[in-house]
Amino acid sequence: MAAALSQEDLADRAGISRNYVSLLELNRKSPTVAVLFDVCEALGISASDIVRRVEGSPGRSGRTRRRP
Repeated sequence: MAAALSQEDLADRAGISRNYVSLLELNRKSPTVAVLFDVCEALGISASDIVRRVEGSPGRSGRTRRRP
């Protein structure tokens, strides 16, 4: 997914810091649901599209859901 935005532009549109955008890109931070929606709105995509892409990604973090 390429939106041709700089980190600074995305940060401004989403109301977050450029440093936080960098940490998200580097997978060093995970966004809250609210931030996810803000970033998606800034990118012009839906949060469900992002979730769908992550779910189908072969390089997922390897996390598995714990079942009670």
